[in-house]
Amino acid sequence: MTSTRAFAKLAAALSFVVLACWPFIAGAASAPAAEQVSTGEAILFHNFRPIVTFRATFLGAPPLARVRKSEQRIDQLTPSQMVQGIELTPFSYDGGHGITLTVNDNILLAVIDGDLDPQEKLTLEQAAERARKELSAALLADATQRRPAVLLKGLAFSAAATLFAFALLWLISRATRLLVARLQRVIEEEDAANKLRWARHGWLLVQRVSQLFMGFLWLSVAYLWLTYVLARFPLTEPLGDRLGDFLLDLLGTIGTSFIGAMPSLTTAVVILFMTKAANDALGNFFTAAKAGRVHAPGLHADTVSATHRLVTVMVWGLGIAIAYPFIPMSNSDAFKGLSVMFGFMLTLGSAGIVNQLMSGLVLVYARALSVGDFVEVGENAGVVSQVGVLSTKIINMRNEEITIPNAVLVGNPIRNFSRLARERGTLVSTKVTIGYDTPWRQVHAMLIAAAKLTPGLRSLPTPFVYQKSLEDWYVEYELFAHMDQPLKRVSVLSALLGNIQDQFNTYGVQIMSPHFNSQPANNLVVPRENWHTEPAEPETPASATRQG
Repeated sequence: MTSTRAFAKLAAALSFVVLACWPFIAGAASAPAAEQVSTGEAILFHNFRPIVTFRATFLGAPPLARVRKSEQRIDQLTPSQMVQGIELTPFSYDGGHGITLTVNDNILLAVIDGDLDPQEKLTLEQAAERARKELSAALLADATQRRPAVLLKGLAFSAAATLFAFALLWLISRATRLLVARLQRVIEEEDAANKLRWARHGWLLVQRVSQLFMGFLWLSVAYLWLTYVLARFPLTEPLGDRLGDFLLDLLGTIGTSFIGAMPSLTTAVVILFMTKAANDALGNFFTAAKAGRVHAPGLHADTVSATHRLVTVMVWGLGIAIAYPFIPMSNSDAFKGLSVMFGFMLTLGSAGIVNQLMSGLVLVYARALSVGDFVEVGENAGVVSQVGVLSTKIINMRNEEITIPNAVLVGNPIRNFSRLARERGTLVSTKVTIGYDTPWRQVHAMLIAAAKLTPGLRSLPTPFVYQKSLEDWYVEYELFAHMDQPLKRVSVLSALLGNIQDQFNTYGVQIMSPHFNSQPANNLVVPRENWHTEPAEPETPASATRQG
């Protein structure tokens, strides 16, 4: 079943090529004649062979009418008359001379002085002799084609060529599938080892390229098959020769153009090679700078990668600009049209893109954030996972990836909790409001004690407390402490708030965040015996000792 489908596809491919070339085959005789009508000339064709060009009116008949009359006379010849010799008979008429081509006293056509081309510089006799040779060859091909042996021989060779073409097309299809399958296995094996993960994204492109390449080979085989088959029959032999000449001329043109373009192409390759060498040298410098082996003014570790990318773009842009005039066909209309199209597309879409690009550069060179920093931008807080050219990605505490355009980042304050967490650590703070009946020194001591009991907060530098404001109902205190791991800010802050509540409940100090119309008789605190009421877990001896 698979073989049947394959051969059906091959047959369809050959049929498509034949149908595509059929207008050329069918109109080979009529197209030149129709083309010459507008210029007052008409070409006489027989069996796809040009016989003579009529340029003058003879006996009241214009060139096109002379072609039609000559075709009628030639078509009336019998097979026996086609193989007989053609005689040339000079004659004179009012205003000129001419020569007729006759077979057994049957006038087929006449060549007169007005039909001569001044550029060819042929005499009337030479033009008539050339027409006789062309007509004799056309009539001989017509007569030969009527022989059964010639027809059977042509059909046999055509059948053999068809079988060979089918076999060749099947081999091309089979080889292409094997190569594509082999390449797919290699990509899957290497992808599993994380060596060519990028290749999987180009797999669709590989498939399309293989299909185009296979289609090109199929059309090439079909074209050669059609050329060979047409050349096997005397009637269509000129068409086969014409197809073969076209292919040879095309290959010659390509070869000549390639050889002529070799100096310019070599120059372009040398320029690009030197560009790559310069870029590699700069890459080694930036690699050393990133590793700390080289120090340059204004070049920081956070900006080395971005500077390397900018310099790479500038170097390659300069190299391509220098090599572009040496690229073959760079001055052609096709290249100019592509340049205009890309320029138009860049103009339409560059406004927003350039804004994002420049904002990305501002972020990089301002060193506002880097990958791994814990930052807060507006209502979004999380770890920076990627600083891209157009946007920055942040992963928040709910493990959600948030994409923020660089222009938004530049236009909003960025709180970076990791940038200064080097020697002293990053500050974390929380506020609490306590009534005026509690000594402020006691509040300071309890808050500092809660900070020292919280894992993740540093004991040195020592936590400290500021009194922020004296409100109508309470005093607002803010505790500051240093932490080493800003990425654990949320969890550490949660543990700190829990320890603060434990400290205040332990010493019977009421937190005045709720508003009251009058001061309660007793402080609103949670007794220690109720700290682990179900479903809370019971306190371990180690934690009890630490809390005490």
